[in-house]
Amino acid sequence: MGALWIAHVTVTDEEAYKKYAAGATEAIAAHGGKFIARGGRFVQLEGKERPRNVVARFPDVETAEKCYHSEAYQAALSHARGASERELMIVETEE
Repeated sequence: MGALWIAHVTVTDEEAYKKYAAGATEAIAAHGGKFIARGGRFVQLEGKERPRNVVARFPDVETAEKCYHSEAYQAALSHARGASERELMIVETEE
C-alpha cells in the first residue's frame, strides 16, 4: 500500500527554510517520494491554518518513515527547526 507524507507548515525564517527545502527534496526523491502538492492554493475548513501545505507520495509507510529518519533528511530538518512551526504525518493509502 502507498503512503502520503503530509506536512502543514508556518515558515518563520525564509532563508533557513529554503536550506531545509533543498535538502528535504533530495532526501524524499532518494526514497522514491514524489511531491503531489507543494505550497499551492488551499481552503482551510477545520483546525489550525498553516499557510504552507505539502504532500508527497511514497511507495509505502515504511519507506516514508525511513526517509524521515535518514541521515540526509535529518540534516535538512536541522534547518527547519527554529525556522518553522510544523505538523508532519504519514498516512497509508489504499493504492
